[in-house]
Amino acid sequence: MATVIQEKQRSNEDRHPRWDRTQRAALFDQYCELQAQGLSLRQAAKVLAVPRSTLQAWRAYQDSLDAHPAVVAFFHSAPGLAFLHRLVLGIHLVCTEVGTCGIRLVCLLVKLTGLDRFVAASYGAQHQVNRQVEAAIVAYRQEESARLAKAMPAKAITLAKDETFTGGLCLVAIEPKSNYIVLEQEAHARDQDTWQALMEKALADLNCQVIQSTSDEAPGLLAYVEHALGAHHSPDLFHVQDELVKAVCSPIATKQRAAAKAATAAQKRVEHRQGQLRGVGDTPQKRGPGRPPHAAASLEQLTQEAYVARQEFERISAQREQVAGSLRRIGQAYPFVDVERGVRRNGQLIAADIQAQMDTIRTVAQHEGLSQACLDRIDKAKRVVPKMKATIEFVSGYVRQQVRQLELPPPVSYALHAHLIPACYLERVAQIRTVSGGEPLRALAERLRTPLFEPGGALAELSEGQQDQLNQQAKELAEVFQRSSSNVEGRNGYLSLRNHQLRGLDRPRKRACLTAIHNFFLTRSDGTTAAERFFGQKPRSMFAAILASVEIPPAPLSPPQRATG
Repeated sequence: MATVIQEKQRSNEDRHPRWDRTQRAALFDQYCELQAQGLSLRQAAKVLAVPRSTLQAWRAYQDSLDAHPAVVAFFHSAPGLAFLHRLVLGIHLVCTEVGTCGIRLVCLLVKLTGLDRFVAASYGAQHQVNRQVEAAIVAYRQEESARLAKAMPAKAITLAKDETFTGGLCLVAIEPKSNYIVLEQEAHARDQDTWQALMEKALADLNCQVIQSTSDEAPGLLAYVEHALGAHHSPDLFHVQDELVKAVCSPIATKQRAAAKAATAAQKRVEHRQGQLRGVGDTPQKRGPGRPPHAAASLEQLTQEAYVARQEFERISAQREQVAGSLRRIGQAYPFVDVERGVRRNGQLIAADIQAQMDTIRTVAQHEGLSQACLDRIDKAKRVVPKMKATIEFVSGYVRQQVRQLELPPPVSYALHAHLIPACYLERVAQIRTVSGGEPLRALAERLRTPLFEPGGALAELSEGQQDQLNQQAKELAEVFQRSSSNVEGRNGYLSLRNHQLRGLDRPRKRACLTAIHNFFLTRSDGTTAAERFFGQKPRSMFAAILASVEIPPAPLSPPQRATG
């Protein structure tokens, strides 16, 4: 019996060509130049030290490709190969790392554009390229973070922290001013010891001191900030409002929907009875002796029921709007600066305003007869109010300390406290509002700042350099107050979206790539990356590092060729 030999399917990884693509392109360009000078194939082969049969095979291969000869000549030249290298790696970086495409869509793009004549378009070949791109991104992040950290100026920072369960438990810490992700790593737990171990490693090479942490009231986080970090903990306003929404707004919304349904049903019954009466017309209804007409009494009763149901719906709607208004006023009561008057706010007054709104919400909850679980949620939110007051006091104390270290004369120091810092804070708030909503804040900030620099103003006698330096100091001090960890919540939502689309966040390399893209590749409207804002210096180009690390994508084993005959 003969032996059956099973042939193994070839792939681009199994090939070890004698000539790599760059060397082959350079040699073929030289061959074309020699041919233009009148040298024969044999003579050119001798000059280039390349077998004649190899040159013949290269020329026959290009002639057989199903593409315009000029296009074929370009992509087999050294400049064309360099362009192909940038193009394919750029597609992988933008589509699969920045965007949400899979590798199969990259393969489809390569085929539709006709690039499958010059680069392998199979899933296996492009998966190999993608793996090399991701490895280069991870290596770039490690090298560039270490390089930038060495020249990083000393700074005091705030960290917003949270955890996400997308693709497994992951601990996240972001510096809100620059939006730089300091920590985004998979963890086995979210207790104090785990936070401490991961944060110590993340902060080890950074020349910064964490003075404040903004997060929810997770016990592990609170214990880490208080005992291990020794920093101030600022409560997250979003979680306070969210607790109140779950406690009151959601149950009232359920009652409102039921009341609306009841009011609609009652009105339909009235309309139905009216239709019946119009159908009867002037024909008297037969009834027994001494019995009153039922139709008119029934219509009056249904009309009264519809009125009561409508009044109940309007009452519940008013109660819900009152709660919504109190929630908005809690947010308006907690800024560092009064956005209507442009003056610094007192922690005692802020706490009193927030407490008054919470009392209003609790009164509505009791009036609506909400459950004890809802009232407990309100009490849970109330327990955060003293921490809000403590945060305002911490920020005020820190600002006073930093201004005192500047050793400014009293008029300049007062101007910085009373006018310049509030103006910078108002401009910061205006950035997150709509154009029309932020315009009054910018106008108020300008009214606070302009008199300081006019003749006779507190800062008029300072040099231009000193004025710029003081403006920068005021801007930095205005950003100390952080009342929300919304950047972390947004990051968690983004990770959830990516995991929902590709189911790939359980791979550490993929998560590390997304972190590197966020820190070193994505830019704001001013063109700066998060790493540049955090480290105070511009990082090297990520794409240039990828080009230098990843080899040219392999050529197709069986490219589309012209039909012969």
